[in-house]
Formats: sequence, structure tokens, C-alpha cells
Amino acid sequence: MYKTVSFWKVVKNFICIQIARYTPFLKVKNWLYRKVLRMQVGNETAVALMVMMDIMYPEKITIGRNSIIGYNTTILTHEYLIKEYRIGPVHIGNEVMIGANTTILPGVTIGDGAIVSAGSLVHKDVPAGAFVGGNPMKIIRNDGETD
Repeated sequence: MYKTVSFWKVVKNFICIQIARYTPFLKVKNWLYRKVLRMQVGNETAVALMVMMDIMYPEKITIGRNSIIGYNTTILTHEYLIKEYRIGPVHIGNEVMIGANTTILPGVTIGDGAIVSAGSLVHKDVPAGAFVGGNPMKIIRNDGETD
């Protein structure tokens, strides 16, 4: 594992992420994300308690303005598989709402104004304004259409 990312970077990220997971102060949390982890986090964005950011590449996470990330959500930008290693940025748009206990996999873009239901596995891009949910995620509503 440490052939891909420095041990000391992982230690620093782990400590910072754990402090951010438990702090109830949004300004402190967003400061840690922006300054220590080098994430792009928009103004007025709220990240709930216990949200787990990717420990190896948090700098590949972008969260837009006025978005809400629900309790105990996990946002991954890398994954080790049996025969491969994948890495990809995660982009969360403006005014997005992500429900509690959601997992977002690497390389996903969630469009502006989208809503992700609690407990979802986001494994592919979410169109702007869509309402999605489930495991695996499906589009429930997009511009008035239903599946």
C-alpha cells in the first residue's frame, strides 16, 4: 500500500480526518478539509458527523457550494481490487444533498442540485437535478421522469 502513497501522508490524513469526523464545528471542519487535506469545499457546505473522506487521496474530492453530506457517508477516491488499483476524483456539485450512510465510489460526478437517498451506493455519475437511490444506485426521478 505504501508504494502508492507515503506512510506519513496517510498518518497526517488519518489524524485530520478523525478530528474532522468528530468535531461539531463546521468552520473548523471545513478549514481542516481545505487547508490540511487540500480538498475543494464550497462556502456554506455542511459535512455531518462521522463522514469518512478518502484517507489516501482526499485532495481529489471536490464539494460545491451549499451542499449537505449526511451522517456516516464515505467518499472514496481510490480502491484496491484483486487485480487492479483504481483512482479517480469525486466531484459533488452545488446545492447537492447526500443522505446518511451513503458510499460514493472513485471517479463519480454528482451534478448540481442532485439528491442522493440515504444508504445509497453511488457507483456512476448522477445527472444534475436527479433524485437517485439504492444499492446499486438507480435514478428514481430526473426532470419529472420516473424509472
